[in-house]
Amino acid sequence: MTAPLFLVDEGALDGIGAGATYVLDGAEGRHAATVRRIGVGERVDLADGGGAVARCTVTAAEPARLVLRVDERDVEPEPEPRFVLVQALAKGDRDDLAVEGATELGVDEVVPWQAQRSVVIWRGERGEKARRRWQGTVRAAAKQARRARVPQVGALAHADDLVRRVQQAALAVVLHEDAQTPLAGVELPAAGEVLLVVGPEGGVSPQELARLEEAGAVACRLGPHVLRSSTAGPAALAVLSAAARWG
Repeated sequence: MTAPLFLVDEGALDGIGAGATYVLDGAEGRHAATVRRIGVGERVDLADGGGAVARCTVTAAEPARLVLRVDERDVEPEPEPRFVLVQALAKGDRDDLAVEGATELGVDEVVPWQAQRSVVIWRGERGEKARRRWQGTVRAAAKQARRARVPQVGALAHADDLVRRVQQAALAVVLHEDAQTPLAGVELPAAGEVLLVVGPEGGVSPQELARLEEAGAVACRLGPHVLRSSTAGPAALAVLSAAARWG
């Protein structure tokens, strides 16, 4: 079984090598010592969210913190190609579920998209609050999945923003139920950005699809069934990860 992973501030592991002592305190320390009841001699991994990982052994357990001996420090390289999920805003918690599942399945960035058929609208403070919620969801899911790199949460994208991302990507795919090209048959680039666009409950509108295809996107289907907005992105990422990373 893999060691539990706890997230520290980015840069907190800089300059730390084997034999160093690290004190895990704050919210993560309380969770490790009080909730998880991790004791002396157990293994713990620390990650700074930017790729640095310290593999540690607990030398002292206190009520709200752990004292750790660093056994090894490593930096996980950035994966190639880079997977970006453009997730249309959806009602209820469907977009949150999509973001959570995508993080567990290897996404490197999630971008909220104000699609034409999105019922939910992000404006002002409500939009900032919702984006912060996505960031919290991504962080928690990355921790659960033992990921050293926490995916980024991009700014809210509108139509023009998305067209620019498609034009800049090494590959852009729009999931669409009427598409003839299967996602599993698409050749992935060795490097660069792979953009995966998922629409809201009502789907990607014909106007949006036309603009994205004109910008260079490829419309693809996942399979014979229509998936919810909350499951389409994670399912597609599983297909891409199996092709590019899980071999």
